[in-house]
Amino acid sequence: MYGYYRVAAAVNITTIANPEANTTEIITLLQEAHRKHVGVMVFPELTLTGYTASDLLMNQTLIAAQNQALSRILEASKNIRTIAIVGIAVLEADRLYNAAAVIQNGIILGLVPKSYLPNKKEFYEKRQFTSGRDIVRTTTTLLGIEVPWGVDLLFSDGADMTFGVEICEDLWAVTPPSNHMASNGANLIFNLSASNELIGKAAYREELVRTQSARLIGAYVYASSGVGESSTDTVYGGHALIAEYGATVAQNERFRQDSHLITADVDLEKLRWLRLNEGSYGDGRRKKNRTITIDSLPAIKQIERTIDPHPFVPSAHADQAARAAEIVQIQAHGLITRMTHAHIAKAVIGISGGLDSTLALLSTHRAFEIMERDPADIIAVTMPGFGTTDRTRSNAVALCEALGVTLRTIDITEMALQEFEAIDHDPDEHSVVYENVQARLRTAILMNIANKEGGLVIGTGDLSEIALGWSTYSGDHMSMYALNAGIPKTLIRYVIESFRDDKRIATILEDILDTPITPELLPHENGAITQETEAIVGPYELHDFFLYHFIKYGAKPTKIRHLALMAFGEKYSHETITKWLTLFLRRFFTQQFKRSAIPDGPKVGTISLSPRADWRMASDADVESWVGELTQ
Repeated sequence: MYGYYRVAAAVNITTIANPEANTTEIITLLQEAHRKHVGVMVFPELTLTGYTASDLLMNQTLIAAQNQALSRILEASKNIRTIAIVGIAVLEADRLYNAAAVIQNGIILGLVPKSYLPNKKEFYEKRQFTSGRDIVRTTTTLLGIEVPWGVDLLFSDGADMTFGVEICEDLWAVTPPSNHMASNGANLIFNLSASNELIGKAAYREELVRTQSARLIGAYVYASSGVGESSTDTVYGGHALIAEYGATVAQNERFRQDSHLITADVDLEKLRWLRLNEGSYGDGRRKKNRTITIDSLPAIKQIERTIDPHPFVPSAHADQAARAAEIVQIQAHGLITRMTHAHIAKAVIGISGGLDSTLALLSTHRAFEIMERDPADIIAVTMPGFGTTDRTRSNAVALCEALGVTLRTIDITEMALQEFEAIDHDPDEHSVVYENVQARLRTAILMNIANKEGGLVIGTGDLSEIALGWSTYSGDHMSMYALNAGIPKTLIRYVIESFRDDKRIATILEDILDTPITPELLPHENGAITQETEAIVGPYELHDFFLYHFIKYGAKPTKIRHLALMAFGEKYSHETITKWLTLFLRRFFTQQFKRSAIPDGPKVGTISLSPRADWRMASDADVESWVGELTQ
């Protein structure tokens, strides 16, 4: 469903050297996984015999019992489309290999040997096993059947899933086999492990799995041996992990005394397209691999995954003060570099009492603190017009006074009326002309003050507005340095909230955060705001959600809509999301000409719409293929 696949990591109760007992646990978990519509599941290393069977693995009786138990698994898995990856010892060419058997519908699709054998401290696998890292392009016979055999095997459903398998130490090696698998298209890696527990090892293990998933731009599923493995010299906690592109999406409680599995729905379609959009994935060296085609997997009826409604905003677990400070640091140092290079001592900024100009002023003020310059060299200009309310203006004035910047007030009403008269426009006609005249007047005033004072005009428009083209061309669209250009509206609110610990401005910021977003270009009614941006273009939290998924990995509109319905629950209906998504797409395409001519500004997060950074697009690209998909 929309490129999501359900995967599982299973931890079974192990009876050492008793494959029959272990098989009962394996089959039970496999059947549970199939009921849960899991596509692929992985078990711990040497699942059938137990990892700590040690020298018994070189005994004929145990290998024979293992193979008999494997036959039972094959029989029980007939007509089960869930793929099970189980650990077995493979006797081939008079050598013993630690291997993984990939099983579906009662058939062994392939056998993958372990490449790196630990042989230090508590591990001494070279005593029993031979490395399989040189085994490629060959087959072996197991249970009387010829089976693909080697480290060059990948498994694909012909759609969005291509997976590879590595075993325990392979992940801990300097060059994990999964690096090469990913370069050949594997976006999902399964690891059968027997990693023991030591102080601090679990945290490191999770970090290893998580960071490897990030490095591969893929998903990583890890299952480690647990209860039942020998505690003679070490203890096994049964750690199970599922990570996707640098984030842990599922993890079990270690040291459980039962057989269990964890599941997660991973977005493999997203990962495939991220590889096109990010990093140097395409430069990875490809090797000759064999790809095994798998049968269709159990279909997911409903995605079981929490979808973040605010993907640009750090999670609730993040340190808000630290994250916000980092964002402001990026803005401040970008501004410092620009001002230093241009030998400019003053900053000029238009202050409206809204979110965008508030953050721009706060970050500019921080830059002046870092440079140890007088905040009075920040010239803040309020330019009240036909729609300016006492609330926004008083907040703007109070904020400037609290920060100690130079405040100037220039009423643009009479200038706008003169402009209307010059172009023969009826001031009672509140069209786009009426609004844009004011916007361009304000920009011209700021530019002229900057020339007079030897200053730099700070742009306040944000990433959300740039995406929608919600600006007046050559008006607020233009500045000398677009400080907020890399920050979407939802993130701007988050950063401003972090400044509320400053008692000088806390109350002011609270009211600014509570004020409806408005350009204040249409006349107010008895001091009340009459023009609310989100009533015109839609909720910014929706547009930021659309922007993230559209730009980050090129998601189709139908998928974006489905994820939005999951993320926002009952807050927005299917019709409402479709309406605003259609508007987002149309505005995004038709307003590219503004993005092609935006001023410099710092990239802050993972997405930028600067034509010099992340986004290049023809200004006359047609949107109908995207809008049309929403009606299919």
